[in-house]
Amino acid sequence: MIDYCMFTNPGGRKNNEDYVAATRYGDQYCFVLCDGLGGHDRGEVASKLVAGVIIDMFEAGGDVPGFLDNAMTKAQNELLALQERENLKDAMKTTAVILVVTPDQIKWASIGDSRLYHFFANGTRYERTRDHSLVQMLVDTGEIKEDEIRTHPDRNKVFRVMGAEWGTKTYDKSAILETEPGHSFVLMTDGFWEYVYETEMMQYLNTTSSAEDWVSRMELLVRERADMKKTDNYSAIAVKII
Repeated sequence: MIDYCMFTNPGGRKNNEDYVAATRYGDQYCFVLCDGLGGHDRGEVASKLVAGVIIDMFEAGGDVPGFLDNAMTKAQNELLALQERENLKDAMKTTAVILVVTPDQIKWASIGDSRLYHFFANGTRYERTRDHSLVQMLVDTGEIKEDEIRTHPDRNKVFRVMGAEWGTKTYDKSAILETEPGHSFVLMTDGFWEYVYETEMMQYLNTTSSAEDWVSRMELLVRERADMKKTDNYSAIAVKII
């Protein structure tokens, strides 16, 4: 069984460029979280389009072979085509995270600096997707430490997203994980994860009884720590395998 909760809030902005979505195909689930780039026009259009393409593809056939690759590629192509039609090649860009859960397997893909956290069944260990950002590169080369990402002045410089021409490197994909009770996931835009530390994610995972409660506890930290008059949009999708 799956327990999940989706959350999005415009924060201190008039426009919410984040987009969250979930759907089912029989006993298979697909979750999508996108964050339209605020420095580019019509980020909300990009995030809604990309999520919509992915959701529509899943609803048409579920987790068919190659789903993640096909969905990411089709969403990218449709977004680039819209840019071309609207003469907005330097606009309409977005991050994207996809999580697919079937009775047998779990897998995910991501691009940009929105994150997926996977918490293992014992609730004391996690892994996360890599950010496609300048500060992640600085961490990888040892110039800064992991815990400096959240406060680094260049933390919003993202270099790989949907709507930008892809080079040899595109989105990242996970290995396939066997579906077992106890695994939990949270997809977050940077406006959310910047204010919630991994130890707190695990703490609240272990002390709450539902995905909704888990998200609510973490969202309180965002409200406590962010300037709610000017903070970015912030969104999350929590998924618990039970």
